[in-house]
Amino acid sequence: MRRKKKIQRNIEPDFKYGSALVSKFVNSVMKCGKKSTARKIFYGSLDILQEKTKQDPLEIFNQAIKNVSPLLEIKSKRVGGANYQVPRPVSGERRITLAIRWILEAARSKKGMPMAQKLAEELLAASKNEGGAIKKKINTHKMAEANKAFARFAW
Repeated sequence: MRRKKKIQRNIEPDFKYGSALVSKFVNSVMKCGKKSTARKIFYGSLDILQEKTKQDPLEIFNQAIKNVSPLLEIKSKRVGGANYQVPRPVSGERRITLAIRWILEAARSKKGMPMAQKLAEELLAASKNEGGAIKKKINTHKMAEANKAFARFAW
């Protein structure tokens, strides 16, 4: 076997909402080990969502993650000297990881406002099936659809 075994880490649920998904998201927001700053950003964005929508911000967050999660992805496979883009179904854990990554990328790419506000806007947009992260998911699905002919090279 070429690859190392994946180590399954248990992530403690966060203290405010009791959700492991929130903990995972906060860990992804974190840069340079500054978890308290990451928590301030995330909880601040949920507070902004609460003010804007008058709904449960955790529901909006969960809906956003669910909407952005991709069903298919593209993996490169070398067959006989040529590289093929092979569409593959995405496993449950990776689906969540990609959704978190895409939401954060879309939020960080916006300019001119605090991160908490950018994140709140991106989460709200994603929960309504719009925004940068949803665009990324749609592009991935289109690529997978276009390369459907190479599905026979799946490994």
